[in-house]
Formats: sequence, C-alpha cells, structure tokens
Amino acid sequence: MAPGMLYVTMQPRQGLPIEQFHEWYNNEHGPTRLRLPQIFSNGLRYRAADGKDPEFLAAYDVTSMSHLETKTYTSLRENRSPREAETIGQVEVKRYFWDLVSTKLSPLFIPIEQLTDDEAEGIVLLAVELKLKDTANAETETIKWCEGHIDMLSKVPGWLRSRILRTSSLEAGAPVSLIALHEFAKGNELGDVANEAAARSPGWEDVQAKFATLTSQRLYSLFYVFGPAPRDLHNLSRLAPSTPAFTSADATTMTSTTPPVITSYVTARDGLIIPYRLEGNPDPKAPTIAFCNSLLTSLHMWDRFIAILTAQRPQYRILRYDFRGRGAIPSPPAPATLDILADDLRDVLAALRIAKLDTLIGVSMGGATTLRFALTYPEKLGKFVAADFNAASSPANTGAWKERIIVAETVLGDGSSGIKRLAEQTVARWFHPKTMENADTVRWIEDMVASNDVQGFRYGCQALWDYDMKPQMGECRVPGLLVVGEGDGKGALVKAMDSFRGLLGEGNAELAVVPDAGHLPMCENPEGFWKAVERFL
Repeated sequence: MAPGMLYVTMQPRQGLPIEQFHEWYNNEHGPTRLRLPQIFSNGLRYRAADGKDPEFLAAYDVTSMSHLETKTYTSLRENRSPREAETIGQVEVKRYFWDLVSTKLSPLFIPIEQLTDDEAEGIVLLAVELKLKDTANAETETIKWCEGHIDMLSKVPGWLRSRILRTSSLEAGAPVSLIALHEFAKGNELGDVANEAAARSPGWEDVQAKFATLTSQRLYSLFYVFGPAPRDLHNLSRLAPSTPAFTSADATTMTSTTPPVITSYVTARDGLIIPYRLEGNPDPKAPTIAFCNSLLTSLHMWDRFIAILTAQRPQYRILRYDFRGRGAIPSPPAPATLDILADDLRDVLAALRIAKLDTLIGVSMGGATTLRFALTYPEKLGKFVAADFNAASSPANTGAWKERIIVAETVLGDGSSGIKRLAEQTVARWFHPKTMENADTVRWIEDMVASNDVQGFRYGCQALWDYDMKPQMGECRVPGLLVVGEGDGKGALVKAMDSFRGLLGEGNAELAVVPDAGHLPMCENPEGFWKAVERFL
C-alpha cells in the first residue's frame, strides 16, 4: 500500500488546562508513535495561524498506510493509559487517513525532522481540502487542477514543498476528498494568497462547478517536532504542583512536576534500550549539560553534584543516561567500544532533538567517552569536562578487567552473584581513604555497583580494552577541562593525566585536582568537584 499521512485536528474543550493537553501529547502520545519508525517517519504539531478552530493539527507521515491496520498500531489506541483516556475525552478530535498521490519539492527543501527545532519552528503549512463530486473524471480533473495550483504556489518566495493526497483506501466506502498541503519557510511572501489560494488558481471556477467543492482552507504554523523520546519539561513545569506523577504501563516512562523530571528511554541503533533522566531548566531553549557515568555505576552517581549544580547554575537543562551494559546488552551480545558509546550519546541527543550540548561531563569510562565524543562529534559540543580517565589503555589494564569479569561471574558460597564481591573490591580501589570512612557513601556506591547486570559488565567493560586516543587529541577543537581526584590510583592517575593534557588541542588544557577524593570525586567530594569546574562552566 502507498505511503500516506495520519492527519489529526484537535480542539481542547473548555476546562482542559492547555498545559495539560500539551504535556500529555508531547510526553506520552507523540513519542509513543515515533518509537515505531517502521510506521511513522515523523510527527509534527501545528497551531492555527488563521484564527480558526480547530486550533491544533498533528501530522504524521506514514511509511505505508497498511501499517495502520496492524496490531502494532491499533494496540496503541486499545491500550491507552488512564491519563490519555481522561485527557483525550476532553478534546474534540478528528482523524483523517490520506494516501499520498504526488510530491513536488523546492531545491531548498529539507525534511522537517532533519532540521533543528529553531530551524523548524514557524514553518507555514497551507492546507486546501476538496470534496469530490459524484461526476465522471472528478478525481482526475481535480488532481490536474491541484497540479496547476502547486505550480502557482511554487513561484511564491519561501515555498518548500507541496503534496497532493487523497482519502485513503483504508476508508472503504467513504466519500473521496483530496487535500493539497503546501509548506513555506518562515520568511515567505505568501501574504494574501493564503486567504484565497484556491480562488486565485487558474481553472478554479470550472473545477468548482463540475468536479469538487472546497471544504476547508487552513493556514498553520509549526510549533513542535516529535522525537521518539519525551522531552517537554516546559509544559510539565506549568502543571499544578498537585498533579499526580505519571508512570507508563510498562514503567519505562515517568514524569513528575515538583521539580519537573522526565525519566524514559531511547532505543539505540542496534535495539539496545538506554534509560535517561531529563531535568533542570524547563525552557526548551535552555543550554544542556549532559553526564557520562563511570563503568558499573548508574546515572544516580551524579545526584550529589547535580544538587549543587542546579542550585548554582539554574540556567541549565540537565541530561543523564545509563551506559550500555548497565542493565542490558544488545542481542546478539557485542562488546562495547568507545566509538559505540559515543554513538549511543549521539542517538540519545537525536531522540531528544538536542542539536548541540553546552557541556559534556564524564568520569572514568565516561571521561574516555567524553573525549571520544568531542573528537568524533565536535559540532555537537560546546565544551567538555573529562575526569579520572586515561587517554589510552594498557595491556595491564585490559588484563585487570578480564580478572574482574571472572570475579563478577563467580557464584559466591551463599549462591549470590560474585558482582557483590566485585563491588566491595571496586569501591575500596576507587575511593580515597577519607571517603572510606564515610559509611553512607561507601554503601551508596557499593549497592550501585552490585546492582549492575553481570553480562552487561562483561561486554561493557571491553570499551576500556585496547584503545588509544592520544594520536588524535591534537585535532580536538572543543575546549576541555581535565579533572582528577588527588588520590586516584594513589596519585598515579594525577601524573598520567598531567602527562597527556598537553596533547589536547593547542596544548593548554588545564588539569584540576580535587582534594580528599579518589576515582569518583563528584561522589566523594562534590563540593570540591564543583570548585574544580565552576569557573569553566
């Protein structure tokens, strides 16, 4: 079956708070559909620019309209969450299924989903809908007129694309209509043509008399582009503080209002699920700081430091995510590499439609990933902080990781996993002697390490085998700060990082040393880590 479009007009009823409507649609409804790329290639939201109702339009390009008859799609409506059922009951909704007939493109056209939000927002959509009369050749003649209509509009400065669609064959027996969709750049000269687009097209009077009736002519402005991951902190922050937290049926997506936090997941290109947490400044245009964890820890290793950061720098949006290997491995299993880990972060940013990070902060394996990301994707990064890592591995280090895999996979005498023993050994190796006196911090990180998936550790730790970024460091054009705990490796890592900091970029990278800290200074001495990075941020 042909490709086409799911076209949905919506008008919230009086009494439904507009922020509730947007937050539900942006954080639940839309991303759920964009997680089916085999069905939906994009999802776009428009607001009326002509003062008419319904005010809102959602348009989803469908790869093949036959997909909309599959259980994969129909189950979305059959298994609505209670929140979705309650919210959509307060919205006037009309759904249209359109089959694509033809497309004409400007040389300047770029698919909207490939644009940044700043580039996409404000694109104009002119929609002209025609109901065919029950006369011979009505569809053929009306399509011919639409093609002439497109030729006229394509001469308007700012025109980008026009498409003709017809009532889908999914709606067997329904009256047939055509719709012409015309897209224009924000800066266009459409002007009054938008109000009389049909009437100004040659042959309109004849078409109107014999073949079709103009049923709708609407002008919209694009205001939101869906990604496959919920990201709308703005409307979430505007909900009443008493609004209940939302948890999806599969418990993979949660939103809460005080403070606004979204936890959900991104699917990497090999199908692996990557959990993330988005919080901080709810402004959609807020600069974003992202964090890369160490191996064997979760995104919560940053909790103490982020409490300081959000208090001191409230202008930032905060993104955290878990590395592959924290809770799952791809199928079939495959070793992680630093290149794969950098690509995972690229996929997370793409799903959240974050074109460029203000700052990336990583520690240990996350520090190595941070440097790898800066080298591979410099256009996606403003600056970075890389802590407690090596720019190159060594045979001895690779051997040590292989020994740790054996520890983790060896079942203990009580039948429990050996990763519990590895957790104790790891924390004792990581932490400064002063930190080891803090039972709460020791227990916090031991429990975090012990909860790591054992097979995830086996394949995840291989990212730290056999790599060397030193030859490329001189090519780095992203400003970077290196940070290390004074007691990491009993001081050996301080010397190692000092030895390669001169290789970075133009050779003037600073190395900040955090006192009273070992391998995880942001956990052991978060105030000291803040002092190390404060000026750089």
